[in-house]
Amino acid sequence: MARLFEPLTLRQTRLPNRIAVSPMCQYSAVDGMADDWHLVHLGSFARGGAGLVIAEATAVSPEGRISPQDLGLWHDGQIGPLARITRFIESQGSVPGIQLAHAGRKASTYRTWSGSGSVPVAEGGWATIAPSALAFGDYAVPVAMSVADIGRVVADFAAATRRALQAGFKVVEIHAAHGYLLHQFLSPLANRRDDAYGGSFDNRARLLFEVVEVVREIWPAALPLFVRLSATDWADGGWNADDTVELSRRLKDAGVDLIDVSTGGMVPDAVIPVGPGYQTPFAAWVRREAGVPASAVGMITAPEQAEQIIANGDADLVMLARELLRDPHWPLNAAAVLKQPVPWPAQYERAARSRHDVSGRR
Repeated sequence: MARLFEPLTLRQTRLPNRIAVSPMCQYSAVDGMADDWHLVHLGSFARGGAGLVIAEATAVSPEGRISPQDLGLWHDGQIGPLARITRFIESQGSVPGIQLAHAGRKASTYRTWSGSGSVPVAEGGWATIAPSALAFGDYAVPVAMSVADIGRVVADFAAATRRALQAGFKVVEIHAAHGYLLHQFLSPLANRRDDAYGGSFDNRARLLFEVVEVVREIWPAALPLFVRLSATDWADGGWNADDTVELSRRLKDAGVDLIDVSTGGMVPDAVIPVGPGYQTPFAAWVRREAGVPASAVGMITAPEQAEQIIANGDADLVMLARELLRDPHWPLNAAAVLKQPVPWPAQYERAARSRHDVSGRR
């Protein structure tokens, strides 16, 4: 069997293969509510054979949304539409996951096809919060958070976790990457505080560990918890790979089961050496040095490439994003390329036969 199609068990949750759908914002919700678009978008990946389908960055509070059109889990009315999606994902043999997030100073922005930068309050935007009153590029300057604000964020993550469980998700991922709030606290480039949440490594990591603690208390012991980290800011004086390894060691001890390793997002002018699998070495380093399962993401497109990442021990899981937008059936097609006997949905079996089948059956 190709290693890519071996099951992966984390706690008591079994992923049928090592292919995961990376969270991808759709900017298509109204008041944080999932709708038919989200059902079809996420459901197509389950139907296409992905072992784990993770829903987009889902805001734990209204002010935590990246854009006004982001998904949310800040009130109970948002549970039902997401539960419809998790039921379908599980009906296809996949595992449903969700990424919980707060955008911090990168909140209240236009969705990608509507503009760029901060949305004014007059157009439905809101005042943003961050560890320090430092803007991201030309975005609006955020309000530096009080200790009470920090406590509310922790409580919001706890409440969203309870709702994620009610909605039927089997994996929760805490978003601490890509320049969003928890990453902002980690990085000296965004965190200039002089209290218990700033300065030293331990202080800058304090909020993340408080969030992990409350989420792990609520999230059942049988279900895995992921954390997404940016392994480097790609900028002098910022968060770096050594920091990531040390943090990952401690997160493992705190009950985190997998580190989802990405990079960047802290500064708008970072020079990033983008290329096929460019972030995979960071995942390999975290896996080896921190002794914790890790996933790789970033320009993983070919079945042979994904197979090599798993077979080499560089990662336990590969996260695909844009390639799955191009081909939601990538896992099934990858199985064919790697000569793996993976079943197709019964409704689609006729497409699984050889294109040279001339039996005339339709």
